Amino acid sequence: MQRIACPERDDWQTTAENAGFTFHSIDGERYWDERAYYAFTLDEIERDIEAPTGEIEAMCLELAGRAVKDERYLRRLKIPEAYWDLIAVSWRRKNPSLYGRLDLKFSGSGPAKLLEYNADTPTSIFEAAVFQWTWLEQAITRNIIPKRADQFNSIHEALIEAWKRIGATHPLHLTGLTGNAEDAGTLAYLEDTAAQAGLKTTLLDIEQIGLRNDGQFVDLDECPIRRAFKLYPWEWMFHDAFGKNLSSAPTQWIEPPWKAILSNKGILPLLWEMFPNHPNLLPAYFEDDPQAVQLGTSYVRKPIYSREGANVELVSAGLTLVAEEGPYGAEGFIRQALAPLPNFSGQYPVLGSWLVDHTPCGLSIREDENPITGNTSRFLPHAIL
Repeated sequence: MQRIACPERDDWQTTAENAGFTFHSIDGERYWDERAYYAFTLDEIERDIEAPTGEIEAMCLELAGRAVKDERYLRRLKIPEAYWDLIAVSWRRKNPSLYGRLDLKFSGSGPAKLLEYNADTPTSIFEAAVFQWTWLEQAITRNIIPKRADQFNSIHEALIEAWKRIGATHPLHLTGLTGNAEDAGTLAYLEDTAAQAGLKTTLLDIEQIGLRNDGQFVDLDECPIRRAFKLYPWEWMFHDAFGKNLSSAPTQWIEPPWKAILSNKGILPLLWEMFPNHPNLLPAYFEDDPQAVQLGTSYVRKPIYSREGANVELVSAGLTLVAEEGPYGAEGFIRQALAPLPNFSGQYPVLGSWLVDHTPCGLSIREDENPITGNTSRFLPHAIL
């Protein structure tokens, strides 16, 4: 694994905007950054990233299967009791999952370590699936990178095939917070992949969803929403005004309710409990667990529910190195062993390993000068050399 500086394409901004990638910069700062790329060997991709991703996914699914049968897990994860049956039914019915992203720490030596699982509402998929592939093709053509370069990236094709398996029995509604540029871009891209798979699609803001007298969710045309992809977290849905109708409405949601288990940072101590000393896991405990003292005075403190690094705290030798502010933490915290990210020229990369229909299929990289990856961390492409 190397970080290699390289020239950027003169027309990268125009190329991005023509592709609908309008959020390539955020508040005047680069989000997409191709002034460098990360290079991996094929062995690193297959042995150290792809294979562990599949193994971690299998462990997570085993955890979900246990949790729906044992309320102790759901209680530990602070999932409201009113939704336990909804979650269990969606698991028993094998309601399909479309995608997810594991965030990994990897430096090129030693096993990759799971930092967290973005199992419910991962963004940055357009950049990973499409725009970094465009970069690869054009960078080869323009002699920016070696002609032998390749990429771990079949995300786009995998999404289309996954939509085909989900099927076109019902129209697909896609919903989320469309006023957010990144969320809107993610929804537009996923809508395009669903359309390429032959599904009839409708895109709407989540606040435009209505509830009919017969208990069905409907769109602006009063059409029943039978199947919906939501880029909106389950923990928010549970607390929204229409949350109480989720169990009785016939809508099939993607991601399904059982993903509420895996999108929770409480899975980190539960995985460690189930699979102690697994090479791809870091020791982790709930903060109120007496065993948490085993981590000593160096650890990462994370809220059970948190997004974009909010309320995460890095503690080393009892001293807080970095602490991010945010609105999370009311449900409690977990502590995870401190595993500092590798430092490449003053940048700290996190690897995002993508799964579509539970199968590893791509890689993305976010880096920052801050060792806690956040909403403004830059996206860099990668290549296999």
